[in-house]
Amino acid sequence: MKTKIVALKKNEDFKSLLKGKKISNKYFTIFFNKILNKDSNNLNVSFVTKKKEIGNAVKRNKIKRRLKNMTNDAIKKISINFNYSYLVIAKNKVLSDEYENIKKTLFANFERIK
Repeated sequence: MKTKIVALKKNEDFKSLLKGKKISNKYFTIFFNKILNKDSNNLNVSFVTKKKEIGNAVKRNKIKRRLKNMTNDAIKKISINFNYSYLVIAKNKVLSDEYENIKKTLFANFERIK
């Protein structure tokens, strides 16, 4: 079964996620919470990059692409809780560090969320 990553769209969903639990490290902060009326076949993940912290659109989009690719790998390799919705806020360190280090950290954080 192919799972699809769906971004959050409603402002109220973002606000409810920010009130939920969070995990933070040097690469990103992950907010997660259960959202009502969520489709259990899709994974709700939104990636946010701060304009002031990271810079121009090319850098921000590169970070979002990398994080989305890592999340696709995480879906295939580890068990992610589909009952939660996630908000990943990237930090400046994501741009300069190695892909594999960031990927290991993301996998470890998703495994901690049960």
